[in-house]
Amino acid sequence: MEKAVSTLMNQEILEEFLGRFGLEKEVKKLGDFENYVYETYKNGQPYIMRLTHSSHRDMDEVLSELDWMRHLKSKGLSVPEVFQSEEGNFAEEIKAADDSSFYGCVYTKAKGKAVSVRSDDFNEALFKKWGETTGKMHLATKSYEPSRGIKERSNWDDDDLLSIEKYYSAEDGQLVEKANEVIAMISELPKNKDNYGIIHTDIHSGNFFYDGEQIHVFDFDDASYHWFASDIAIPLYYSILYRIPASEEAERNRFGNVFLDAFIEGYQKANSLPDGWEEQVPLFLMLRDIVLYAVLHKKIAPEDRDEKLKGMMVEIAERIRNKQPIVKMD
Repeated sequence: MEKAVSTLMNQEILEEFLGRFGLEKEVKKLGDFENYVYETYKNGQPYIMRLTHSSHRDMDEVLSELDWMRHLKSKGLSVPEVFQSEEGNFAEEIKAADDSSFYGCVYTKAKGKAVSVRSDDFNEALFKKWGETTGKMHLATKSYEPSRGIKERSNWDDDDLLSIEKYYSAEDGQLVEKANEVIAMISELPKNKDNYGIIHTDIHSGNFFYDGEQIHVFDFDDASYHWFASDIAIPLYYSILYRIPASEEAERNRFGNVFLDAFIEGYQKANSLPDGWEEQVPLFLMLRDIVLYAVLHKKIAPEDRDEKLKGMMVEIAERIRNKQPIVKMD
């Protein structure tokens, strides 16, 4: 979390949100990268409460996210159920000391457990189910229309992180040039209802639990109108990034193609593949490098970066400079 935001968050705000949703005061912090995320309880049952600062999302954006999640739930997807506050609101607002806002919402806790990229469960059976779940989400999103009073979700290129000059360092002029070339290429891709719509945009293994049979997706904060192929690229990207070091390029390529074959097999059980996906996935792999490099600059001050993170940022910068995706697809 940016230091400017962390100085505004306090126990009083946390307890006020807990009260508005009728939750017990016992909490466990789960994360604080882009949002504050807590495991909370009501009548002994676990729930997830997320607090979002207005510098990250406004109330309309939060409500549009929750509206889409409710649509997916209505179509049979295993996504968190969204709960209303004591006043009947899906999201609540509390002012911070500087007159900015925090927005709070509450969900069911997902079933299952996290799957490490190094565990025995990180295998082709999981990859197929991952692809099938993604295909089901894309099929469901084709019929989505915002509910009355809900503002339309943003498009992919509304993302503040694509204003890369704001976040890349002054020495990164060449990276800015190369990144903007990739963004321009993506902007020219064709759009239709079978290849473009609201997607999760961040379905990596840290954003779902697995119970051995079904994947339960959460963290819809980054959802936007985007090409479906991006939701194919992102699982591939992070599975490689966190599992195999950059020094093992051949293994990255081997594993990447095993992963993608299984993922696509699963996807096709639920939905037809979007036109042009094979040509588009490398572009979205490069786009993820561009966005991740920006978010790391935005969220983590240079003095707070450890050697592992610095090494990863050097690796990402090199790929951006060469316009090279993280993996070569067969």
